[in-house]
Amino acid sequence: MITLKLYKLNIVLQPTQVFMISALIVNVGNYLYNLILGRLLGPEAFADAAILITFLLILSFVAMTLQLSVAKFIGTFDGSKKEAFLKYSRKWSIIIGAILGAVIVIGASELQEFFNTGSATMFRIFGMGVPVYFLMSVNRGYFQGEQDFIKLSITYQGEMLSRLLLTLAFILLLPFRSSELVALGILVSLIPGLLPYKRLSQKVLPAISTAELKHLRKFVVVTAFYELTQILINNGDILLVKHFFDAHEAGLYSSLALIGRAVYFVAWMFVMLLLPEVVKREKEGLDTTRLFFKYLGMITFLAIAIVVVNALFPALIINILFGEAYVEVASLLWKYALASSLFAIANVFVYYFLSLDKYLPVLLSGIFGLLQLTVIYFQHESLEMVVEAQILVMTLLLIVQGIYFLYHMKRSIRRN
Repeated sequence: MITLKLYKLNIVLQPTQVFMISALIVNVGNYLYNLILGRLLGPEAFADAAILITFLLILSFVAMTLQLSVAKFIGTFDGSKKEAFLKYSRKWSIIIGAILGAVIVIGASELQEFFNTGSATMFRIFGMGVPVYFLMSVNRGYFQGEQDFIKLSITYQGEMLSRLLLTLAFILLLPFRSSELVALGILVSLIPGLLPYKRLSQKVLPAISTAELKHLRKFVVVTAFYELTQILINNGDILLVKHFFDAHEAGLYSSLALIGRAVYFVAWMFVMLLLPEVVKREKEGLDTTRLFFKYLGMITFLAIAIVVVNALFPALIINILFGEAYVEVASLLWKYALASSLFAIANVFVYYFLSLDKYLPVLLSGIFGLLQLTVIYFQHESLEMVVEAQILVMTLLLIVQGIYFLYHMKRSIRRN
């Protein structure tokens, strides 16, 4: 609990409220980072920078598998078992991160050719940071599982602020390609993101049982599959547009995506709180449906508000955020925001059931993620067609998730 003294008022903030405020600041900072890059670089150069930003988002979804897994099991373990699990998770995060980072470094030239970028070095710099990013995610998972939202907030603030300030300093002061400097800023910003770092005690830690490891592996596999669906749905369109369209149109689309995804990143703040709360209530034998409807209602309200604002003032929003060079895609802004909103609402269903160890919604997200990529791959004559394909697929996904929820509720009533 934090008490703020403003004039004669004492404002008491709960840790969850501090985290929500912090997450909002982080999202604003990340948006500011993207907007400044878009204005400084222009559509063509921003297209290359946007690929790195997209790779960072993809990496964050992969790392979220580690974070969610650690958060869930830290919430269920007691005493020194938590530290044993944290030690185990750190070891494997470094191993997996080193392998994935090496793949990116070795394949940098191929990545440059496929995405039509001006540099392969930017991918090599980016790949060096993957092990650190995964270790950082395990650290965050521990704080999330312990519901220590103050320390969790600090890690996000450190990463965001250092990336924003260092990247801008690098671009303004150093005589290298802008995309390479963006990659360097991402790499260096991971160090502050590790702080505060949970230290392990020196005592002998208990072993994790075979049954617990089996449960862990099952959860990790399912969560990894789900995060893969997040990558496909959230970033596949940008990667395909960068491949199929020229640099100018790809840069325009990247600006459109960054604005239209605002609803998704706002929703992320809520689902980060949803998982540990559902796990805790389920462990205590309490009802979780009211909690689900609370978060679903908040995210739906925010989604509607964001879509309406984007529909009413598209040109003004793009002009203020990115400048006149990007205004030609203004007519697509509300449509992209709608597609992101449908996906964000569908995500509430998936995270809820994931917390309850129900995995069918994860599979459904994967199927529709692949469907979205398939439709875009074969139907990409224009940027408008790409956006409308996403609206169609995400509408179907939300309907299917809603049907599964009603089916689950009906079965629960019958059992009771």
